[in-house]
Amino acid sequence: MTARRTGLLPSPGVTVLCATLFVLLAVGVISRDGAPFPVELSLHRWAVNHRPDAAVGCARALTATGTGLIPYLCAVAAGLIAGRDARRRLCAAAGVLGFLGLAQAARYGLLHLIGRPRPATADWATHASGFAFPSGHATTSALAAGLLAWAVTSRARPAPARIGCALLGCWAAAVGLSRIHLGVHWAGDVLGGWLFALAWLGLGAALIPLPRLLPRQRPPYPRRRGRSDAGRSGQGGHNSQTCGARPE
Repeated sequence: MTARRTGLLPSPGVTVLCATLFVLLAVGVISRDGAPFPVELSLHRWAVNHRPDAAVGCARALTATGTGLIPYLCAVAAGLIAGRDARRRLCAAAGVLGFLGLAQAARYGLLHLIGRPRPATADWATHASGFAFPSGHATTSALAAGLLAWAVTSRARPAPARIGCALLGCWAAAVGLSRIHLGVHWAGDVLGGWLFALAWLGLGAALIPLPRLLPRQRPPYPRRRGRSDAGRSGQGGHNSQTCGARPE
């Protein structure tokens, strides 16, 4: 059973597009041996030269939310929100957590396969480790935001759901941009993380039986039966019996 299109989960067309763009970007990075593209170098220099202390402090606080425990708590919350009942909530939370874990495993594999170096450590305004492409913070925050957006739109009314999804999207975008501002990632690393997350979310939407986890649609309220309806029903039944009886 394929997933019902719910909320902001990417459609098959968007999923294929994001996966294709990610592959093209990864091939471009590999073909340059990890060297930055000219536009990446320009954005990096601008970010390094425009970093007041207050902005750096905000960026550090923001970037800390894109890794560690917070994205995994978001994933668990998404499962608990979307489940139909207590048992399905626990199953959904475990499934969503496993989904995020598989995405991280795939990202780590690509990270080491591509092996792109980060910008020079002299430009860093925060701690970082490992290779650069795709950005772990950008990928993880986008995945967590997408999972929460799916859960919110499956349970909340349209207007509050749109507001919640917009806030989640802004958070994921801000986390990715903070990595560029702090000088620990090239812009292509962040873009690659976003594309990878969207493609992974779309793949999950196509393969995972989400309708089994979502709340059942409430049936429309039945029209109350009044006395006149009951009378007409009883009269009709009496007439049918009368008409169908043979005269003695």
